Amino acid sequence: MSWSTAQIGGSADGQDERLWRLAEQARLAVVSVEYRLAPEHPFPAGPDDCEAAARWLVDQAAAEFGTQRLLIGGESAGAHLSVVTLLRLRDRHGITGAFRAAHLPFGPYDLSMTPGQRSFGSKRLLSNTDTLRGSYELFTPALGTEQRRDPEVSPQFADLAGLPPARGVVGTEDPLLDDSLFLAQRWQASGAPVQLGVVAGAMHGFTLFPLTITERELRRERDFLSTTGG
Repeated sequence: MSWSTAQIGGSADGQDERLWRLAEQARLAVVSVEYRLAPEHPFPAGPDDCEAAARWLVDQAAAEFGTQRLLIGGESAGAHLSVVTLLRLRDRHGITGAFRAAHLPFGPYDLSMTPGQRSFGSKRLLSNTDTLRGSYELFTPALGTEQRRDPEVSPQFADLAGLPPARGVVGTEDPLLDDSLFLAQRWQASGAPVQLGVVAGAMHGFTLFPLTITERELRRERDFLSTTGG
């Protein structure tokens, strides 16, 4: 299962070609959620939609897809929404263990901005300090910096107990490097195994480009999703 990747842009069908290959190669049924986007629909609209989709899958996956082995994941904002969804399932509905694994490439987990996000500067890459700050302001327009530390907004500050095995990847030229490093440490400390790949010189969203490292990363993603939580 995979979420689409944007909170303020894009659409659920934006990665259909890649998700179709994943479905074929990893032998998965892939569900891409058309959640509401900011700024027209700010927080909590997107997380609400993902929570509803996840609850439906918990109840209906066996009948619809012939399996109860559920996985969750998404790139960038999709990784953030995946973690938020797992926490909502646990805290609001007492659901743990339904999703067997989480795949979380280069996600933002501290929307109050980590030191790495703040110090990255204005490098002309896919994401930098200014674009991140602008995205958070659009996604949570009613919240100030300290309010964005609420665990329901920034899962870096949440209790991560009871979450499934996870895998992430992030580049050293990604302003969200700290987010992946900090979350992986806390996830592991909470009792679930974590794999985290750190790619030298890679920028945010590098897997969206036709690079040699992209093919390697997609193969590792497929292997993780095929074998974890079986």
